[in-house]
Amino acid sequence: MEERYFKQVDRYVESLYEPDPDLRNVQKSLEAAGIADISVAPGYGRLLTLLVRLSGAKRLLEIGALGGYSGICLARGLGGEGKLVSLELKKELADLARANLEAAGFGDRVEYRIGEALASLEQLEQEGATFDFFFIDADKGNYVNYLDMAIRLAAPGALIVGDNALMHGKTIDPQHNSPSVRTMREFNKRMATDPRLESAILPAYDGLCIARVKG
Repeated sequence: MEERYFKQVDRYVESLYEPDPDLRNVQKSLEAAGIADISVAPGYGRLLTLLVRLSGAKRLLEIGALGGYSGICLARGLGGEGKLVSLELKKELADLARANLEAAGFGDRVEYRIGEALASLEQLEQEGATFDFFFIDADKGNYVNYLDMAIRLAAPGALIVGDNALMHGKTIDPQHNSPSVRTMREFNKRMATDPRLESAILPAYDGLCIARVKG
């Protein structure tokens, strides 16, 4: 009953919004390429745009590009200036995301780095890069490592956002204990209790963690 209720809520909320041509283009491109669409939920995509805009963030880092859905949402929040750095393991996905951001008018606002995200994060640290906003939506088994690196690369007051906090109910089900589920539980706990952060966890869609780095 409760699961059906939440799905009905999600459908109701989405029914209030007009279809988004740029984001629909991302979905179509993933379908044409035979790639599963595991992009951020539409409601959380809109929230990403709002969070970037409201926080005034100008240096954004995205871990996991997929087809560019979240990249478009993040770039929309930048306004007239700022840049998105997007980390993606697979070149074919980075190329697809780049094409979709170019089609949406944000091709000049994004830089893609291809390869293992942890290696890219370490390279960014060596370069002295810092960021105002982080969006984590990649392999769940490394979420805690990504959080550690985000805190190290964070400018004071930076926001860190992590998608799929609930993993379709697995994180709250004691019968699920795979390494990725255990890591996500630890990530959620760290986001909630790390003294360097102030945070909230939203239970809609598949769950979203939002934290501000104190500074």
